[in-house]
Amino acid sequence: MDLLDTLTAKGLRRELPTREEALAVLATTDDELMDVVAAAGRVRRQWFGRRVKLNYLVNLKSGLCPEDCNYCSQRLGSKAEILKYTWLKPDQAADAARAGVAGGAKRVCLVASGRGPTDRDIDRVADTIAAIKDADESVEVCACLGLLSDNQAERLKAAGADAYNHNLNTSEATYGEITTTHTYADRVDTVTKAHGAGLSACSGLIAGMGESDEDLIDVVFALRELDPDSVPVNFLIPFEGTPLAKEWNLTPQRCLRILAMVRFVCPDIEVRIAGGREVHLRSMQPLGLHIANSIFLGDYLTSEGQAGQADLDMIKDAGFEVEGAEQTTLPRHRVEAGAGGGCGSVCGSSSAPAEAHGCGDACGGCGGHEELAAAAAAVDEEDGDEARTDLVKVRRRGAGTELAPNA
Repeated sequence: MDLLDTLTAKGLRRELPTREEALAVLATTDDELMDVVAAAGRVRRQWFGRRVKLNYLVNLKSGLCPEDCNYCSQRLGSKAEILKYTWLKPDQAADAARAGVAGGAKRVCLVASGRGPTDRDIDRVADTIAAIKDADESVEVCACLGLLSDNQAERLKAAGADAYNHNLNTSEATYGEITTTHTYADRVDTVTKAHGAGLSACSGLIAGMGESDEDLIDVVFALRELDPDSVPVNFLIPFEGTPLAKEWNLTPQRCLRILAMVRFVCPDIEVRIAGGREVHLRSMQPLGLHIANSIFLGDYLTSEGQAGQADLDMIKDAGFEVEGAEQTTLPRHRVEAGAGGGCGSVCGSSSAPAEAHGCGDACGGCGGHEELAAAAAAVDEEDGDEARTDLVKVRRRGAGTELAPNA
């Protein structure tokens, strides 16, 4: 297929595809799906080998948010029956983080609901970062606290934060349809502030909110222009009690095409399968590993993921390996260029090998693509495109509870 040959060649050269080429990926058929996965997999292995980076979420403050983001279970007016609690103490957050690290997580993501942190909140997070790094100084810490004011990114960097996450979520043209209490420009400004302070910028998107293919291309190309070190790809979890509860627009095949498009546009950037992996990829999750090089371990902020051991088994069974603390996530050229200020996502020696160990075709060669494609089609036919509301489970364990996490 000329399109995939072109995209693979461009990805191996770190060359940006055209918008038309990216759109064409989203328009491929189910019969072409395994070829798309194989092509994206070759680019993934060129820059990241068969390593899978594990990340672990700690929800420092759940619910009680004054923002009106339609996709969020923690939004103002949400009737989703999620956990609601104010700030965890540093030792509580460190205990929660320890569970993820014990399960193999290399990065801990500290998240707090709200419009943005106060100066006192920055102090709280600084104390939490210290508690986590006192236990294991090799752990990467990413903060996700909302919109940043002047000098807050610098304070987080000084406190030991390695990265900052703030997603663009959707295209600028449609942003006002999902949120009215802040703007797309506000989000771009926060990512820019984090990057400027020397924090590794982490920014991604949410797919499945009713957006068009053109909207997806717009946001991914905007992310490429911002040049984050990692791009989380979230698949909407339609929580009952939120305005988007009825938006069930994704199939496993659609999710794989979106991941592949992101990989072609961001060939040498950490692509992370984030929220909604279990809900929408379902039995096709292992195929996502051939495209993305990073996932979350265990539960999410307000919803349950599959068991941490199941994640580890999936990685091993699919022929991948968990990335260790001593390994460098990003390719050498990004490390040497000082991407993200040489912080969290590029920790380790800048001389560590970044080339893939072995090439070959995804899925263990070309054989079996037809059978896998048929299996994917069978899954879709069996589900009949019906909403799988049974897969959306509110988190009742881990941070903010007395129950152990599932990491």
